[in-house]
Order: sequence, then C-alpha cells, then structure tokens
Amino acid sequence: MALRNIVIDDDSILRKKCREVTVFDQRLHQLLDDMAETMYQADGVGLAAPQVGVLKRVVVIDVGEGLVELINPEILETSGTQTGSEGCLSYPNEFGIVTRPNKVKVKAYDRNGNAILVKGKELMARALCHEIDHLNGVVFKDLATEMVRE
Repeated sequence: MALRNIVIDDDSILRKKCREVTVFDQRLHQLLDDMAETMYQADGVGLAAPQVGVLKRVVVIDVGEGLVELINPEILETSGTQTGSEGCLSYPNEFGIVTRPNKVKVKAYDRNGNAILVKGKELMARALCHEIDHLNGVVFKDLATEMVRE
C-alpha cells in the first residue's frame, strides 16, 4: 500500500465524470488499498478516486463501522432528509451546510466484481452521496447553502 496525494481545491479533475470500471484486477485492488490508506492517514470518512487523480468510479468509505469499497456505485433509493455541516479532504478547512437524504440504498460491485447492495443512514448516507457525487464531477460546495471556513 502507498499513500497517494489528495487533489485539493478547484483542480479540474474534481469536475470531471469518471469512467466505469470494467477490469477487476490487481491494479484495482492496489488503488483500493492505496485509497483506504490515504483516507485513514488524512482522518477522512470517505475518498473517491478523482480525489487521488484517478478518473474511475471507485469509492472507499469508513464512518466507524468498517471499510466499505464500492466500484461503479449507483444510488437506487433515497428517503428523508438531513441538513448539516459537511467537509471534504479536497477542500481542507472548508465546510458547508448541505442537505442530503437521510437514508440511501446503493448498488455497486466489490473489488472482485461481485454485485453488492449497501444501505446507509445518517452519516453513512451522507458519505455515500458525497463520494458518489465526486464520481459525477459534483463537489459539496455546489450543493451548500452556506459556506463556513474554519
């Protein structure tokens, strides 16, 4: 495993849509391992591949319940709402007030290409939506009703 550099501020890669993953191989496993190590080292709860300069639909999340790896994630269902402060490893010391679904159901694949279903509520729902937005070139600042600097 290796730490990767986190793309920060308004680097254009953060605004690009990512490509679907079609090959589930050792290179993908290495990317997932590196992303997890990078996320943990930065004290984050989620990281999307474009945040480390890779335009692939790959996300890692850990909100304190264990590592979740998602390949080609797609939101199937949402319900409820929650509004709160949100930050991002790519925008250090910036926070915004963002409204997200309170519950989310996501279809994705694991590192070996097996279909999985992930359900999240509260913080996990927020993290799923936030990271999947990254894969579509959307950052939390686009959705914030108010920005706050630390």
